[in-house]
Formats: sequence, structure tokens, C-alpha cells
Amino acid sequence: ERNITRYELAQIIARLMAKEDQLNAEQRATLDKLAGEYADELANLGVRVSNLEKKVGNIYWSGDARMRYIDYSKKNTSDAWDGRMRINVKGQVNDSTYVQGQMVTNMNFKDANGGKTNGDTFMAQLYANHNFGKDFSVRLGRQPIVFGDQNGWLYAGLEGYDGAQAAYNNGKLSLTTGFGQFAKSDNFGDVEVGDETYTGVTSADMYFARGAYDFGFAKLGADYIKFQGDFDKGTNYMAGQELYGVNLNIPVQQFNVFGEYWKNSTIGDYDTAWNAGLSYGAANWKKPGTWDLSVAYNKVDAGVYFGGSVFHTDMLANLAKPAYDAKKDEIGLDGASSLKFWNAMANVTLQKNVQLHAEYAFAADADGAKDPDDSWTVSLNYKF
Repeated sequence: ERNITRYELAQIIARLMAKEDQLNAEQRATLDKLAGEYADELANLGVRVSNLEKKVGNIYWSGDARMRYIDYSKKNTSDAWDGRMRINVKGQVNDSTYVQGQMVTNMNFKDANGGKTNGDTFMAQLYANHNFGKDFSVRLGRQPIVFGDQNGWLYAGLEGYDGAQAAYNNGKLSLTTGFGQFAKSDNFGDVEVGDETYTGVTSADMYFARGAYDFGFAKLGADYIKFQGDFDKGTNYMAGQELYGVNLNIPVQQFNVFGEYWKNSTIGDYDTAWNAGLSYGAANWKKPGTWDLSVAYNKVDAGVYFGGSVFHTDMLANLAKPAYDAKKDEIGLDGASSLKFWNAMANVTLQKNVQLHAEYAFAADADGAKDPDDSWTVSLNYKF
């Protein structure tokens, strides 16, 4: 009911900035514009703004959803049409500690076997994070983890891993180490035969370490994974296996050249994987019309892939995985021992917070099995 000064409005903006995670995408965009317009007044508030931004005791919600169609590479496998919704919740405990979870519902409108399923909601992630200063943090619980370029072709499952990790990141150098068990695998999970369980990725303790440095003109990274225990191809086929990888990204204006090499140092055959690719552009969720495209050539041996790719196609599922051999009464490997293929991925922002995603895996050449068909997928993705 009265005029207010620019300083008073800056105070209102500062309070909104302290609760930014509670705003929707449109409100955040308006807040960004206001913060730019009143930047001088906000700067003059100084410590008062900082204190507001440290407001604790809040719960923040966000999420995403998608509708997806998949044409599979496996012979005699029908296509699939499914949907997914994820709800993220973050509880700020104090200035340095928060607890975060992710609830997921998957629903098959038409699964690979031609049937339909109703979605069950489950907790895919639940972890506590404590920051020591601005560069060091510790996490405990079921938390996300990503191995491999192109968004995590080697492992980037929703469920991540169960365990603890410590991380350091100063903007240039990042170092992470952790211990636990991977929570899910589509190729090397546990296999039950009668009353006996052949333990795989989800039952083998593992230690990992990773580091990366951003030189500006290039980013270099290294990864190490060690599954604990003694290897036994009869009942404990993941224990004792050791993998390491190196990766390189070189940005050139709107382009990015990337490549990666992985090796399993424990086994003697089919123990390496590598890829090389090129990407262009960047699809910005807030800017309709922006887009990106990446194309890579992949050569993956079965001894490296342990079953948690973020690829929406099923190409890597053609690699060998444990299967029961009734004639020998033992667990053996069924599938390709090595796989070469091209993979293309693209994203286009159709509207604010709406993206179209597409993937195409093609020209596959398999060792030890029939060559898979081409596989492709397209999905509409929403953020809220």
C-alpha cells in the first residue's frame, strides 16, 4: 500500500534467494532477473545476505519425469514403451549437513514381453552429506556414482552404491574415494541356482578411488575399482577383480573431443574397453532451441563391463553375463565376449524444462555371439 525503496526490495529478493530451492523453474528465472537488476543493492547488504542464504531447517523438493520408447537390439525381443517419475527431497539439517533421498516410480505401458506393469514406488537413494569447509565432504548411505563418459556408460545406475565416501573439490582438482557395494547390476548381479547363490557385483565389497584435474584447455581423469575377496569362478566371480581407467576431454569452442580406456588387470582375456568420440553444442533446459549431439565408437570386452550403463538402448546387455549351465552343473558366461559399436546421442530443448532425447546404437560387431541388431530410443523428459 506504499512505495518502497530499492534497498527494501533488495531485502525481499535476498529472502527469496535464501529459499530458492523451494521455487519452481519460472519463479527462479524471475528471481535471477531481479537479482541482476538489484545486484548493487544486494552487494551492499553484505553479511545480511550471507546469513539469509545459510538459513537452515528447510525441506526442498524437485523432480523429473519421462516418457520413453525403446527398440531393442536383441533378436526376437519386442519393443518397449515405459514411463518414469523421480522425486528428490533434500532436508537441510544445519549449515554443513543435509540428508537427501530420491523416490522413483517406473511403469511399463508395454514391456519387452508384451505385457503391462503398474509402477511401484521405491527409494532409489538415501544418504547423509556433511561438508567440512567448502572443499571437503563425507557421505554415507545409498548414493549416486558415475563411471564412464557419455553420461556414464560403464556404471551410472539410479541406485548407485551402498557405502561411504570422502571427496575433495576445489574447482580444479577433484578427488573421491569410497567403500561399499554397488546396489544394482543388469549383467553381473547375483545368480541363484537352487539353494546356492553365485555372488556378483551386488554382493561383493568394493573400494574405489578417482581423481580429475581441469587444465582449462583439457580435463584429465583417472578411476580405480577393486572388488574385495578372493576370486572364485565357481561361486564368487566378481571378488578380487581390479579395474582402472583413464579419460580425457578437450573442449574446442562448441566442440568437445573425448576418449576413455579401461582395463581389468585380474583376468587374462577380454579385459579392456575404450572409446573415442566427438560432441557439439549444449542443450540448456532453460533455453528452448538449444541442442547437443555426441557420437562415439566403442570397443567393450565382457571382462570390463559389470552392468550398470546409463545408455537407454540395450546394446551393452549383449555382452557375456553369468548363466547356469545344466550340462556342466556350473555357472558359465552366455553372450558376446567383446562388442564393437557406434553410439549417437542427442538432446533438444523443446520448451523450458522439456527436452527430447534420442540414442542410436548401430553397426555392432560381436565376438562369440551373433551380431546384435541396431537399437534406438527416443524419450520426452520433463524437469520440475
